[in-house]
Amino acid sequence: MRRTWAICSKELQMFFYSPTSYVAFAFYVLVSGIMFYLNFVMVQPSLIDIRYVVGNITFIYLFIIPLLTMRLVADEFRHGTDELLLTSPAGIGEIVLGKYLAALIVQFLLTLCSLVYPLIMSAFGTLDQPVLWLSYLSMFLLGAAMMAIGLFASTLSNNQMVAGIAGFAFLLFFWLIDWMAEGFGGKFRDWIIQFSMSGRMANMQKGILQGADILFFVTLAALFLILGMQTLERKRWR
Repeated sequence: MRRTWAICSKELQMFFYSPTSYVAFAFYVLVSGIMFYLNFVMVQPSLIDIRYVVGNITFIYLFIIPLLTMRLVADEFRHGTDELLLTSPAGIGEIVLGKYLAALIVQFLLTLCSLVYPLIMSAFGTLDQPVLWLSYLSMFLLGAAMMAIGLFASTLSNNQMVAGIAGFAFLLFFWLIDWMAEGFGGKFRDWIIQFSMSGRMANMQKGILQGADILFFVTLAALFLILGMQTLERKRWR
């Protein structure tokens, strides 16, 4: 566990030293702020509904999370430090978990930053508290799963841009899977739609907490972390 925290600490420093992270954060704040202004201020009468904010922010995740995660492992390959890392006393699991923990902290900061929007909305009316906090829980869980997918994509290439594009492609697939499922019918459609990220957020955004929805995001994150570990394990023995 000590090695995991050491890797996490190193990655957090890299997040805050990397210009790409600042660009991603600036893009996130700027675009989410513009969307909030257009949906809450420009549209009259203003709707005191946090779900519009959550919908806009999670859509932005499609673009900023690949930017934040593309360097996590690809940067090690690019600088040639992967051999040093993979032959260190830290196991593959500790390496991946350390990097993911750093990404998870960044995701928490992203979620925390967006709390300014319900704070502003609360000055104009009463927010439904269960809907508010469960919507934010769904936002954090979605981002956590996306971070794991982006981390896996970063293990696939030594080129950050390639890793970022791969991460975006994976995320877009899971985001649009319910739309693609419309082309099918019957039980197969019902089975496919269960893997929709946006669909799994729907219940929590209604103030309904279901264990299956939480389990989906946790399982999805765990699956891609395991895939990342397997990819690194193969690279270790090449």
